[in-house]
Amino acid sequence: MVRNTLEYLRSHGVEVIFDAEHFFDGYKESPDYAMRVLLTAEEAGAKTLVLCDTNGGSLPTEVGSITEKVFKKIHTPLGIHTHNDCGLAVANTLAAVLQGARHVQGTMVGLGERCGNADLTQVIPNIALKLGMRVLKSQDGLKKLAEVAAYIAEVANLQVPPNHPFIGKNAFAHKGGVHIDAMLKNPRTYEHVDPSLLGVERVISVSELAGRSALISHAERIGLKISKNDVTKALEEVKALEAAGYHLEPADATISLIILRAMGKYQERLKVRTWWVESLDVGRVTSKAVVSLDVDGEAVTESAEGVGPVHALDGAIRAAVLRKFPEMEKTQLTNYKVSVIDTRDATAAGVRVFTEFSDGEKQWATTAVSRNILEASLKAIVDGYIYKLNVLGDVSLRRETARTT
Repeated sequence: MVRNTLEYLRSHGVEVIFDAEHFFDGYKESPDYAMRVLLTAEEAGAKTLVLCDTNGGSLPTEVGSITEKVFKKIHTPLGIHTHNDCGLAVANTLAAVLQGARHVQGTMVGLGERCGNADLTQVIPNIALKLGMRVLKSQDGLKKLAEVAAYIAEVANLQVPPNHPFIGKNAFAHKGGVHIDAMLKNPRTYEHVDPSLLGVERVISVSELAGRSALISHAERIGLKISKNDVTKALEEVKALEAAGYHLEPADATISLIILRAMGKYQERLKVRTWWVESLDVGRVTSKAVVSLDVDGEAVTESAEGVGPVHALDGAIRAAVLRKFPEMEKTQLTNYKVSVIDTRDATAAGVRVFTEFSDGEKQWATTAVSRNILEASLKAIVDGYIYKLNVLGDVSLRRETARTT
C-alpha cells in the first residue's frame, strides 16, 4: 500500500513527505518491519521520511537511539514529528535533530490534540541558539517569535504562560536582590541566552526582595539617575505597599510613580475629588459613574454609562482626561484583573486590581489594593493615566531617556 500510494502520487507530479505514523512504537515492537516500511517509501520516491512519536510516549534516549539507527540505513532526508503526552515533545525533537533529522514538524505554542505537539517557539531557538544550526531564512526571524506566538494565541483564545521558555513575560525576569545585582554586572550569571536575540526585554522585578539594584535599573529605564537616599525612600514605599497586599512585580507604571515620588519629580496631574457609581436594573442592568477630577489644576466633572460599575468608572475618568488632553485619544485600558488577597474575609476581603494600558505604541501596567473593589479600580485606572502624563508625556524625561540610551 505504501509503494502503490507513493508511486501514484509521484506519477502525478506530487512531492511526497511520508509521515510514518506510530513509527517509534512500531520500531520498538518490530524494528525489521518498521525499517522495511521506510525503505519501501524511500524506493517509491518519498522526498522526506518523517519519524512520528504519535502517542507521545517515547523518551529522548529512545528517540535519539532509534533515529541514529535509521539514519545509518536511509539515504532520504529524515524528519521528526512528536507529541507532548510526556512533556517531552521538544526534548524528543532535539534528540532526533542531533541524530540527523533535518525536517521538523511542530506547532506554535505547542497547539495540538491531547497534550499538544512540539512547540516551535521552543524548538526553533534551541536549534538556532543552542545547536548553532540555521533554522529560519534570517536570524532576525527569531525576534518575531514572541509577536507571532502572541498573535496565534490570541486567535486561538489562549494565553502564552508567563513562564513559557524564551518568550514568556518571566523568561528573562529577575527578582532577588543578590540575583539582580549579579545579573546586572554579568547577564550570563542568570541568563542562558541574550534576550535581545529573541526580540524580548529583560525584566527587573521590583519588590521587597529585589533591593536597590532593581530600583536603580528601573529608574534608568525611564531616563532617571536616582540617588542612594531616593532609592531608600522608594524601597520603603515598596515595602509598605507589599505589606498592604500589593504585588508590584508586573506593575511597571506603579513602580515608576513610586520612583518619581521618592525623587520629588511626581506631579499629581490628576487628583480625584469625588466619585460616585450606581448600578440599576430597569429592565436591563446598567451602571453609571460620575467622577470629579482636578486635571492639571482645572476642575473637571464627567459621567459615563457602562455594562458594569468599573466599565462606567473607566469611561468617566477617560472622558475627563480627554477633555483636557484630546491627544490621548489612543490611550486606553486594555486589560483588567482582580484577585482576592485573603479569602478568609469572604466578601469583605481586600482585593488587588491589576490594569494594563496601551497608547498604540507602548504598554504599561498599574496595580492598587483596597477592601473596596471600586476604590482599587479607580486608583489603578487613574495611576495609568498619570503614568502616561508624568513619564511617557513628559518631554524632559523623554530627553533624559534619549541621553541615557
